[in-house]
Amino acid sequence: MMNPCAPLLPAEIIERAKKLNVPLLLDGVKAAHLPIQNDGCMCAAINPVARGMRVVGTALTVETKDGDNFPIHVASYAFQPDGYVMVIDGKGYDGRAYFGDLIMGACQAAGFSGMVIDGYTRDKDGNIELNFPVYSRGSMPRGPIKKDEGNINTPIECGGVKVAPGDLVAGDSDGVCVIPREYIETVLAEAEKKQVYEARREETIAAYRKARNEGSELPQLAPQWVLDMLKK
Repeated sequence: MMNPCAPLLPAEIIERAKKLNVPLLLDGVKAAHLPIQNDGCMCAAINPVARGMRVVGTALTVETKDGDNFPIHVASYAFQPDGYVMVIDGKGYDGRAYFGDLIMGACQAAGFSGMVIDGYTRDKDGNIELNFPVYSRGSMPRGPIKKDEGNINTPIECGGVKVAPGDLVAGDSDGVCVIPREYIETVLAEAEKKQVYEARREETIAAYRKARNEGSELPQLAPQWVLDMLKK
């Protein structure tokens, strides 16, 4: 089954998300007490192919299995993909790589922002040279098969998280998170609050370090919430 892509998320939403990292977005989910599976955090096994990779975009979903990359090929060439992140439910299959640097390069050329797969990839060096964000369970040199059409732009589960076409996908060196479209505004607002808190904490830590190096009076280092909890 192949459905049209969900509408791209507004540019303003994408730009706000780009100013936040994945941990902050996940903290936003937690602060809002939202009913999102695993807070939207994909499992720890799904990581960037190389440190420093970062992606933010709108989900375009693919479902396949058993190392079959035919649906990935179809999704790679069937749409105008600018601004989309291809999120692939490969069922965690570890017997074959689902794709390598040829598909990565084609998707990059077509306009995809990145790719995330619950499965394995290959051509790691080629991927790094492309400087194209790819997240997977790891490397596997054995090649894929081409068999079934799978499903494109249907609800999937990837890395233990439900993903619907049109959701917000964000990945960085820490991993990948997915925020359902209906909760994005709430999560961004909470994440931005946490970002302000962290900036203030960094200022406090820097001031403490400076005072300690200079031998001057030390400011309070522990956060107030720690002190409050200790009083209970």
